[in-house]
Amino acid sequence: MRLDKFLKVSRLIKRRTVANEACDAGRVLVNDKPAKASAQVKAGDILEIQFGSRNVRVEVLDVKETVKKDEVESLYKYL
Repeated sequence: MRLDKFLKVSRLIKRRTVANEACDAGRVLVNDKPAKASAQVKAGDILEIQFGSRNVRVEVLDVKETVKKDEVESLYKYL
């Protein structure tokens, strides 16, 4: 799955366009490397997202096309 779509589906970033902008600005790292929005995400990848002065590190546990709001925690875990 594309990185921007995963960020939206997992609700780490609310909108796909915002996810695209974050990737273009170099604020999203996949396995410690800057990633484009089109980068493929799979289970086991480590994502790091910079929100202003705060960094969020998560490990991808599962990749699904659609997820209910209460099941979103099953897609990743915070590190």
